[in-house]
Amino acid sequence: MLVRIVKMTFKHENIASFERIFEMHRGKIRAFEGCSFLELYQDEKQRNVFFTYSHWEHADFLEAYRKSELFMGVWAKTKVLFSKKPEAWSLTKVQEN
Repeated sequence: MLVRIVKMTFKHENIASFERIFEMHRGKIRAFEGCSFLELYQDEKQRNVFFTYSHWEHADFLEAYRKSELFMGVWAKTKVLFSKKPEAWSLTKVQEN
């Protein structure tokens, strides 16, 4: 399993727009082949900083999503709202409790 974390920093005036975009597309992203989990987090102090946290069966599924029309459409709407370049990490679980 691959865990994907993406940090996105938005212009304050674009927070509501991003939240609408995420709400409209989260079901389709969760239903994408290979995605088993998706959540959105907001920083408590910097309210314009959000993180997506997703689980993918394998890196190939994440890459297929990143090349899909769904991703390209969502990303085109989202990237214009940023105040900083997004950061992303792909992680594999090393240890469980």
